[in-house]
Amino acid sequence: MFKTILVPTDGSELAFKAAQTAIEFARESGARLITLSVAESFPYIALAEGVVLPNPEEYDEALLQAARNSAQQVADAAAKAGVACEAITAQAVDPSAEIIDTATRRACDAIFIASHGRRGLGKIWLGSVTQRVLAGTRLPVLVIR
Repeated sequence: MFKTILVPTDGSELAFKAAQTAIEFARESGARLITLSVAESFPYIALAEGVVLPNPEEYDEALLQAARNSAQQVADAAAKAGVACEAITAQAVDPSAEIIDTATRRACDAIFIASHGRRGLGKIWLGSVTQRVLAGTRLPVLVIR
């Protein structure tokens, strides 16, 4: 069965639900977890003169801290359930690529990931990290909604 499961989290309630599913599965099967939270890099875009943007370094650090908190929340829940869990964070332009790369580098057997189920314009504008993970990996992926 699965020995190492990657659990990406964005800090949302739905992502925590997926993490709880992974924790329960790992507890019952003796697997260990790796939880990953990816902070997306500051979106540098061309804007008209006079537009005030946040400080990119402060923005990136705030997102990294939020990612650390999200990963730690999952690690704490796993520890409470008696499941080994390593919490890691990363900064990347494409969270789906970072998820896939982390799963490969850490020799994960499966990925348990949440899907917000966006449709229509929301999916077009926001994209789907889960969809890109499904398309980009050969690992088994359990999608929780």
